[in-house]
Amino acid sequence: MSVRQASWLAWSLAALSVATFLAGIPLYVLLSSAHIPSSWDANPSIGDLLGGLLFLVFPLVGALIAARRPRNPIGWILLADGLLWMLSDLMDDYSLYGVASPGSVPFPVVAAGINNLMWVPAVGLMGTFVFLLFPDGRLPSRSWRPLVLISGTEIFLLSVSIGLAPGPLQNLGGTRNPFGLEDYPWIEAAGYFVLPLLPLCMLASVLSLVLRYRRSRGEERQQIKWIAFAASMVGLLYLIAMVTSFVFPSGAWFQAGSPLWLDFVAYAALLSFTLVPIAVGVAMLRYRLYDIDVVINRTLVYGSLTISLVAVYFGGVATTQAIFRALTGQEQQPQLAVVASTLLIAALFNPLRRRIQSFIDRRFYRRKYDAAKTLSAFSAKLRDETDLEALNAELLFVVRETVQPEHVSLWLRRPDETGAR
Repeated sequence: MSVRQASWLAWSLAALSVATFLAGIPLYVLLSSAHIPSSWDANPSIGDLLGGLLFLVFPLVGALIAARRPRNPIGWILLADGLLWMLSDLMDDYSLYGVASPGSVPFPVVAAGINNLMWVPAVGLMGTFVFLLFPDGRLPSRSWRPLVLISGTEIFLLSVSIGLAPGPLQNLGGTRNPFGLEDYPWIEAAGYFVLPLLPLCMLASVLSLVLRYRRSRGEERQQIKWIAFAASMVGLLYLIAMVTSFVFPSGAWFQAGSPLWLDFVAYAALLSFTLVPIAVGVAMLRYRLYDIDVVINRTLVYGSLTISLVAVYFGGVATTQAIFRALTGQEQQPQLAVVASTLLIAALFNPLRRRIQSFIDRRFYRRKYDAAKTLSAFSAKLRDETDLEALNAELLFVVRETVQPEHVSLWLRRPDETGAR
């Protein structure tokens, strides 16, 4: 396939994903007006539509990579992944609307049965093959070929076991899987048996990326930093979501009456998937424009700052409310508490940011922090020093400490000579 043909095919697949998303908007409007029993645990919201919009980053980034580097399979994997996500969202709304409004659309249960298994290849492709093949589209070595075979077999077997498992489909009021083999109930147990192998394959793929990073140099190492950062954020947000689900087991994600903050945590974990294609696109196409170390530094600083300010805000409001209740016996807190907490947050923002920035620089960027301190001290001494020889020695010391060159020489032009020494 020529580059021109590959570019045409890539952008055609991306356009198909966009068209699939647009086709789901009328279905969402119809679904919003349909009567869905509360026992179905289905609660379509505008957040689902916005989430689908964000997931368009998969096919769009995939098309950019595939059109420019058609021999690299990562672009085509992202395109396939994006199309799977878009089809899954469309089938989800289609089947829910069809079952909730009988006779409105043809074969809604069939669509639900197909959609029941589509998450497996969507998650499996991203979690295994993208990490295995990043960034050049080749395996780190031939010894990783068995993992490719195991991962592909695992995705296939898990898809088949979920697709053929008998039983009710999720969020459809007890509607049974149309493809389920009712005479073979052990298929569902087999699915639970092979399911743990998928995260193990994903962990092994991440391990291959770690080993590749240790052997890499220069450009490749900088690229791997990007996807490692994205994977770390996905893992962290999903860990927070899982811990939240264990701590608050009574709260159901995305269901009617669930706490708003719980839905926010779940949405953040789900949408974190989009960080992977974004990081892949930046690393493979434009990484030189962005220093990943700066991105990581800013994430650590402003993430810690946000958590600290939120804790101060709610702690201040709760403390003021407790004091007000103890003094007056009233349950309703005064508006002054909210105003005072807001003003406190505004006053703490810059001082707290500087302290967190200084701590992170000392802890994680020690060499950069020491260099900054050295330059700051030299700037102060430069204003006061009058001895030229002492200043020359100090300048050479600063250059050695901050730049760490192989050799340092200093030439000074004499006022009465054209040459230099």
